[in-house]
Amino acid sequence: MNDAGQMIPGSAQRLLSNRVAVCAIVVVAAAVMLAILGPLVMPASYQGLTRNQFAPPTLQHPFGTDLNGRDVLYRVLQGARISLMVGISGALISFFIGTAYGMVAGYLGGKWDAFMMRAVEILYSIPRLIIILIAINAFDSRLKDWLLSGSFAWLTGYSRIVILVLSLGLIEWLTMARIVRGQVLALKSQQFVAAARSLGQSHVKIIVRHLLPNLVGVVIIYLTLTIPAVIMDESFLSFLGLGIQPPQASWGALLSDGAQAINPIRSYWWLLVFPAAVMSGTLLALNFLGDALRDALDPREKR
Repeated sequence: MNDAGQMIPGSAQRLLSNRVAVCAIVVVAAAVMLAILGPLVMPASYQGLTRNQFAPPTLQHPFGTDLNGRDVLYRVLQGARISLMVGISGALISFFIGTAYGMVAGYLGGKWDAFMMRAVEILYSIPRLIIILIAINAFDSRLKDWLLSGSFAWLTGYSRIVILVLSLGLIEWLTMARIVRGQVLALKSQQFVAAARSLGQSHVKIIVRHLLPNLVGVVIIYLTLTIPAVIMDESFLSFLGLGIQPPQASWGALLSDGAQAINPIRSYWWLLVFPAAVMSGTLLALNFLGDALRDALDPREKR
């Protein structure tokens, strides 16, 4: 069972032989590269306010312009930066916390396992929105004051993003912990764990050197699926006006602006359609990639 290293080449070959997985990788890589490089190479005129309000899509402005005359394509790429950064950062936080918590609970077993999992169930019962609202109201002003008092004044405008990342990461780890704990319960009864114990290896060494390598596939799969979940949470909060604040942009904030621009008299459809299409395509590719990784990293999968 302790052959995680030998599984990687075969898993990579199975992943690359899956056309859907390759397409998903291309879409995700393109979204990340456009988010990073796109705003840097676009003309300076696209970045500021103009009098060209609510211009429909043209060759000059492929996604049209918004109420303030800003290029929607530039705004969508800016929103991709923040949404992807929040999604990846929040997923990484949940990855580290959930993996460590689940491994400890599963390895200890008994009363400790029962106590730790009851704590997870209690946290599950608390609505996410309440936790995030409390975190924003309690820490946003304090974080801004701390940044202003130090040499990080330029980060003041990103204080809410930092709180969102930490809040979402501290929420999403619960499912990761339950999945990892179930895997550890199955693995710790295997012969290679018994052999490590008979050799006198410490509990920490058994967890890090023997159990963790066999969990790589599971945690990578769920990490890939956690990123779109965090992005969806951030977009929902920004859509409600509780997340990213203007002039910063995220996909959720852009969808909120687009929804407000649609009315029975005149519909500026491009403000809603293009951000929704880019966001949906990226999240769909991430979900397809997660499913493909699950198939490729499953040692029982025979193709």
